[in-house]
Amino acid sequence: MFFCAAATAQRTYWQQKAEYKMAVKLDVHTNRLTGTEQVTYYNNSPDTLHRIFFHLYWNAFQPGSMMDVRSRELGKIVLGLNEKGDTVRDWDSRVRDRILHLKPDEIGYDSVVTLKMDGRRQEIRYHETILEVLPDRPVLPGSSVRFDLIFKCQVPVQIRRSGRDNAAGVRYSMSQWYPKICEYDYRGWHPTPYIAREFYGVWGDYDVTIDLDKHYLVGGTGYLQNPQQTGYGYAAAGTKVSSPRGGLLSWHFYAPNVHDFMWAADPRYRHLSQTVNNAAQTTLHVIYKKDTASAAAWQEVLKAAVRALPFIEKHFGPYPYKQYSFIQGGDGGMEYPMGTLIAGPSLGTVFHEWMHSWYQMMLGTNESMYPWMDEGFATYAEGKVSYYYYHAYADSVFKDDPKGREITLGKLDKALPLGAADAYRGYFSLVESGLAEPMTTHADHYETNFAYGQNAYSKGAVFLEQLGYITGAQVRDSILMQYYRKWRFKHPDPNDFMRVAEKVSGMQLDWYQEYWINTTKTIDYGIEDLKNEDGHAQITLRRIGEMPMPVDLLVRYKDGHTEMHYIPLYEMFGTKPREDSAGRRIVHKPWRWTNPVYHLSLPDSVSAISSIEIDPSQRMADTGRGDNRVSGGIIIGRARHPKADLVN
Repeated sequence: MFFCAAATAQRTYWQQKAEYKMAVKLDVHTNRLTGTEQVTYYNNSPDTLHRIFFHLYWNAFQPGSMMDVRSRELGKIVLGLNEKGDTVRDWDSRVRDRILHLKPDEIGYDSVVTLKMDGRRQEIRYHETILEVLPDRPVLPGSSVRFDLIFKCQVPVQIRRSGRDNAAGVRYSMSQWYPKICEYDYRGWHPTPYIAREFYGVWGDYDVTIDLDKHYLVGGTGYLQNPQQTGYGYAAAGTKVSSPRGGLLSWHFYAPNVHDFMWAADPRYRHLSQTVNNAAQTTLHVIYKKDTASAAAWQEVLKAAVRALPFIEKHFGPYPYKQYSFIQGGDGGMEYPMGTLIAGPSLGTVFHEWMHSWYQMMLGTNESMYPWMDEGFATYAEGKVSYYYYHAYADSVFKDDPKGREITLGKLDKALPLGAADAYRGYFSLVESGLAEPMTTHADHYETNFAYGQNAYSKGAVFLEQLGYITGAQVRDSILMQYYRKWRFKHPDPNDFMRVAEKVSGMQLDWYQEYWINTTKTIDYGIEDLKNEDGHAQITLRRIGEMPMPVDLLVRYKDGHTEMHYIPLYEMFGTKPREDSAGRRIVHKPWRWTNPVYHLSLPDSVSAISSIEIDPSQRMADTGRGDNRVSGGIIIGRARHPKADLVN
């Protein structure tokens, strides 16, 4: 009996599946869309489903909505003063109070006219951005049902991610635009209302036909099935385009094994493309407005993407789809399967949004619950790709700089490369602000936009850079590749990632997850004392912060040689492999987290030492590095990192 109970308690992985077939028509004069949607839903769970939920995202763009109220409430929070002495509030600058002032022809809405399950009309209930379906028969485990929907929408004035007529004049940024079935996993349903940020979707296939004015060029998710009818640069070179008569043009897309579908349309779009000779023979598209002043920069986007893809695939895993599109639209940068909407041609944004194809579009985590696994990992990857690209190709001031673009942290004459330094500085600003919250906080439930942003992007990126400090950078890179291989096209959570990390590294890492993810405890180590005893230098190290870590201690001698003294953390039950070949490396007994002090003896006297430094690579997010270094026998006084400007 005990064995049976234990066996049934083990989680067996499963995931739901949804197959969409949609036919929609967009009237560019009224900005209204009508359509039909067939969703074949596969209940692969062991549970009987008595309710079904759909997202109706555009209902958020109405005065008094949860998104509107939440934005205005956060805008009341004062973060401080900027350099001009103006009050800085916790607005999302894109939303602010704009929804409150929308007119009836400017709002957005998603309305389901009818919904049937297996041909029978079903009872539905609206909960603003969530539609609840009360089926007349439960959906049994291992079964499938078909939902048929007739729906109508009004495209909102562009405020957040989707909508019409954005700041650059793009007519339609069509994201979160259709009734989308909510995710159901081992935790149950996730009918997350559209408040501000982050998503979670069911894997499936999309067959979408879009009818609209024939003067509009369309780009987005999926493979275009009728390029010879649409033209606009999609047809094979040298072939004849046969567009149908009339004022409308049908665009037929098919997208296999994705969890969302985005598209954009504009009569002034220009389309560039190039096929890369990778395993998938991926065609990269760049779609932007012809009359933009930054046309040359958009053309540079395509060149950069072609050059960067081999590096990305080598370090983060193969890109499996046959196309990817960089499309001018939206309100900044937002990722979707096989494409992104970006407001401008900044390469930093291009690389960040593209890396979401790995850390969300192929590794479909619950972004609402774990935004750091999405934004943080993409931020980390963006830094790596940017560093590579600026050194290998870009004509920039960084090209011939062997250190790359750097930002000095604190007053020490040390720095981290582009991306990593920005992330550490963002994290330190969060600690200094006093607004930190655990990374387990739901994305919509942070007390401030500021804390969400620094946690999801900065602290999430530091998580991976610092993991390289704990396991060794090469081991960390192997962890990411194994994570990609094991969990792509699934829905991993933090425990799934940590188990991969433990297996690859051979270390116990649950303590790292507990401290860094589940708490706001910080790291702070210092050199407390240095003295001679019987001709030997005696070093006393102190853990000042609440979070324990392994310690790299670099000793430089006056005769030029160096020693790296490595102190593992007891809870690791393992040691980091040597990361470089310079100097001697000495591994010491583990430091127990219960002990605030650690004593270390060197074979030489203090007079022979030039300097001693804790964590010379600066990958450990030490919030008080001022006492990490001894030079000339003098312990440098404690100094905190300067508080970053909250506006930035």
